[in-house]
Amino acid sequence: MLQLRRLIAYHAHRYYALDDPEIGDDAYDALVEELKQLEALHPDLRSTDSPTQRVGAEPVSELEKVEHLEPMLSLANVHSEPEVKAWVQRMEGHLRREGIAEPRFRFVVEPKVDGLAISLLYRDGLLERGATRGNGVMGEDVTHNLRTIEAIPLVVDGAPALLEVRGEIYISTHDFAALNERQAQAGLSTFMNPRNAAAGSIRQLDPALAAQRPLSIWCYQVGVTDGLTFQTHFEALTWLRCHGFRVNDDIRLLDTEQEAIAQCEEWERRRREIDFEIDGAVIKVDDLELQRRLGAVGREPRWAVAWKFAPSTAVTTLIGVHWNVGKSGDLHPYAELAPVTVGGVVIRQATLHNEEDLERKDLRPGEEVIVLRAGEVIPQVVSPAPHVVERSERPAKPVPPARCPFCGTPTIKMPGSVFTRCPNVACPERRRQLLKHFVSSTAMDIDGLGEKQVAMLQQHRLVETPPDLYALTAEQLMALEGFGEVSSRKLISSIEASKRRPFARVLFALGIEEVGEVTSRNLALGFRDIDSLLNAGADEIAQTPGVGRKTAAMIRHQLDEPSMRELIDRLRAAGLQFAEGGPPPRDGPLAGRSFALTGTLPIWSREQASEQIQAAGGRVLSDISAKTDYLLAGDRPGSKIDRAQRLKVPVIDERQLREMLQGDRQSAEGPAES
Repeated sequence: MLQLRRLIAYHAHRYYALDDPEIGDDAYDALVEELKQLEALHPDLRSTDSPTQRVGAEPVSELEKVEHLEPMLSLANVHSEPEVKAWVQRMEGHLRREGIAEPRFRFVVEPKVDGLAISLLYRDGLLERGATRGNGVMGEDVTHNLRTIEAIPLVVDGAPALLEVRGEIYISTHDFAALNERQAQAGLSTFMNPRNAAAGSIRQLDPALAAQRPLSIWCYQVGVTDGLTFQTHFEALTWLRCHGFRVNDDIRLLDTEQEAIAQCEEWERRRREIDFEIDGAVIKVDDLELQRRLGAVGREPRWAVAWKFAPSTAVTTLIGVHWNVGKSGDLHPYAELAPVTVGGVVIRQATLHNEEDLERKDLRPGEEVIVLRAGEVIPQVVSPAPHVVERSERPAKPVPPARCPFCGTPTIKMPGSVFTRCPNVACPERRRQLLKHFVSSTAMDIDGLGEKQVAMLQQHRLVETPPDLYALTAEQLMALEGFGEVSSRKLISSIEASKRRPFARVLFALGIEEVGEVTSRNLALGFRDIDSLLNAGADEIAQTPGVGRKTAAMIRHQLDEPSMRELIDRLRAAGLQFAEGGPPPRDGPLAGRSFALTGTLPIWSREQASEQIQAAGGRVLSDISAKTDYLLAGDRPGSKIDRAQRLKVPVIDERQLREMLQGDRQSAEGPAES
C-alpha cells in the first residue's frame, strides 16, 4: 500500500502539476483502483494522506492558492452496463435508509471533456475569481488568464449576488493541430495532447501568453449560489445557457438508466466525430434534492459517475520508420509499432505526416512513443514518451531514403520543399496511387474499381496509367481471378459512364497537387475549358478563389510537365469532358459572396450545394476565414463551425441558402441556430 501511494502520488504530480504524464489514464486508474481495494480490505491501514482521500495534486507554487467555497469533487468510474446498474442500486439502497422508499431517478448525461476543470466566481454579475480544481479544496487563482478567454462571460446579466459556475477549459482538435504547427514553426516544443496544452496555457503567469492560445470552455455545473435556486441539474444548465455560458447542446435529460447507458455508448461511437477530446461521459442524478440526500463518499459524490472510454492514447515501441510514395512522388513516412490497443483497436502502424513532422517530433526507432487515436480514425505518433528525451544516448534519427523504395530511382529534395521525392513518373507506386485517386468516388467514381482491383490490373500490365482504363475490354477482365462475365461487363459500363463526368471532376482526377475538389470546381468555372487553363499564366490562375500565388505557381509548373500534357491528351482522346457544359454563370443573387461548407445537408449533397452557389454567382471556398461571407452547415458539422463562431462568420442552413438562391437577400441576415 505504501508503494502504491508513492507511485500514484508520483504520477499524479506529473499529470496535474507538471502536465507531463508518463502513463495513460487507464494505467493510472488501475493503480488507484488497486489501492482502493486494499484499503477496503484493511480499513485500519487507510491514512489521511492516501491518494484515495484527495482529488488531485497540490497547486503549483507560482500561483496564489485559493480555497473553494465548496469542494470540487472527483468522480467514481464505471466501464459497463452492469457497473451502472450496480451504481443505481447503491443509490436506491442509500435513499431507502434515508426514508425514501421508491426513489425515481432521471439522469443527465454529459460529455466528459478531457481538459482542465475550473471554478468561476461571480459577485453581483461580475467575474471576481477563476480557480483551478487543485486538490479539490485548494486551487490556483488563474483569473488573469481566464479573463482572456472570450467564451467566458465577464458580466452576467440577471445574476444573483453570488454565483459559482464550474466548467472545463479545452482546446479543439483543429485548433490544437494549428497551435502545434505554430509552435514548430517558431522553433518551440510542441504539446503532447490538447489537455496538456490547455492546462499549460491556464497556468501561465503572463496573460498575454494565454491570450495567444485558442482556449475555450464547456460549462457543466452551478456550484454555490446566493439568491438563486434550482430544482434540477438540467434546469441549472438551461439557466447557464440562457445567461451567456457555453453549455454543450448534446447534453441529454433521460428518464431511465437504460437510456443513460445508451447515451454513453452513443457518445463513445461519436467520439472521433467530435472536435474536442472526451475520455468518457458523465451520468448525473437530475434531482438536486436527491443529490443532497445522497451526499458523497470521501471525495466522490454518490449521485454521479464517469463512464470511462477506452483510452485514446497509449505508449508503445517504435519498431521502425518506413516510406510510402504518393501520386506526385512525395515520400511519406509511417511508423511500424509494437502492437498496442488504442481506443479499442489494435494499432500496428501510424502516420508520421511528413519528414519535417518526423524531425520536429524527434522520434527514434527502438524507443517508446505516444500513439494517439482520437479526433480521426488514422492513428498518429504524437511524440517520444516523456522519459525518453532525457536520455543522453539515443538511436540515430530516421532520414528519407536515398533511393525510392519502390523503383530504386535516386530521390531528390528541391529547395523550400517539405517533401523528398521520387522523380520517376513511371514509378509503379506513383502510378498505383494516381490510379487509386483517379477512380475514387470523389474523382471519376468508377464503381467496382477499388484498391485491390487496381493493383491486379497493374500487376497484369493491363493498366499502367489512367488512359489505359478506357482501352480495357470485358474479355481481358474475364481472364482475371474474381471477374466473371457479369462483373466484367458491369465494370466496363462503369468506366464508359465515367466519360460523362463534368470537367471539374476530371480536373480533380488528374492529381494536380494543391487542386482539391473545391479548387478544381473554381478552376473549371473560371477557365471553362482545359486549353484556357493550359495557356493561363500563374498570375491568371492566382485570381481563382482560394488559390494564392505560391499555389498558382505550383499548378502552372505541373501543367507544363510533359507527362501531364501527355496524360491530358490521351484522356481527351478517350472522350473525357475537358470543357464546362452550358453558358458561364451570370450575375445572380449570390454574386460577390463567398461560402464554406460543413456537415451533411438534409437534401442536397455538398457537391450539389456548391454547384447551386456557383451557378448563382457565388464562390465556394475550401476553408473558412474572416473574409468568408457565410458558412453553410448541416448535421454533424466539423471544426469549421467553431471557427465561424470565433470569426463571427454567419452560419446558415440549407433552407436559408435556398431562400438566398431565390433572391431573398434578407433571409441571410440572421444565422441559423446551430
